Amino acid sequence: MLETRLTKLLGIKYPIICGAMHRLGTARLAAAVSNAGGLGVIASTTFSSLEDFRSEIISAKKLTDKPIAVNINLFPTLRPVKIEDYIQVVVDEGIKIVETSGRNPEKYMSSFKNNGIKVIHKAPGVKYAITAEKIGCDAVTLVGGECGGHPGISEVGTMVLIPVARESVKIPLIAAGGIANGRGLVAALALGSDGVLMGTRFAATVESIAHENVKAHMLESTEEDTVVIQRSIGSPTRVFRNDLALEILEKEAKGATFEELLPLIKGERAEGVWYGGQINAATWPCGQSVGLIKSIPTVSELIRDIIREGKETSKGIYDIFSD
Repeated sequence: MLETRLTKLLGIKYPIICGAMHRLGTARLAAAVSNAGGLGVIASTTFSSLEDFRSEIISAKKLTDKPIAVNINLFPTLRPVKIEDYIQVVVDEGIKIVETSGRNPEKYMSSFKNNGIKVIHKAPGVKYAITAEKIGCDAVTLVGGECGGHPGISEVGTMVLIPVARESVKIPLIAAGGIANGRGLVAALALGSDGVLMGTRFAATVESIAHENVKAHMLESTEEDTVVIQRSIGSPTRVFRNDLALEILEKEAKGATFEELLPLIKGERAEGVWYGGQINAATWPCGQSVGLIKSIPTVSELIRDIIREGKETSKGIYDIFSD
């Protein structure tokens, strides 16, 4: 047991959350994380219909009796399912933890709170964490510039982001970005967080449905094998450094418009990566922590090793500071 305010809030054994990865946030991975003592998260945007979304939640509940969460991305986009409908399925299926992201969740807070749902909001900056606390969120995840996906415009690193936020908000903080092992967990707790969220590391596990070719590439990669694209259109995104990402960077440097970039960055292309193993078929989110990945363990093995390493690291630090 590693008890923090986050474990007590969510009813989990370890303060470790699996990031809500589009297409990878399935029942299989979520249940494996929850069964291992962390919190698994199903990514609602992975599913194109309410029926598929509901079915995935039901599958997860069959695989674990531990708490699981659902991510609901509030970013305005063309989607086949209304946000309110996603929320209704969450309520119907008895999910008690929701992670929101993309936009301020204030509009939906009454729906969550009236149904006894705890809300974790994921944000890229301290000012958003302050807002999350004000509107009644139970916890907030802050993503540092090292993270895969969207680090926010400022791209402040986790090392600075978490202690600054700790001075600004009282609700539990979750650190994300650059964390993949027990040393990262101890560092995040020392900075003032109450737990960690990892995406890239969980993508490279046995239970992740990412293609084996993708996992193999992650094993061979270093911390320098990611780049940030889409800065020119106000949507910085950290992705794996592949041929397409480099092509996009070149076009951005030459002043390409959003319309010119869209065919290269549209999400549908990612299926060729995650399901087909075609590394250059699309840009795909990947954090700098990929440089820390040296194996493809089961989720249970990964969390066990994180906790073991965390204990060893904290003991070593204690020995250094003890008289």
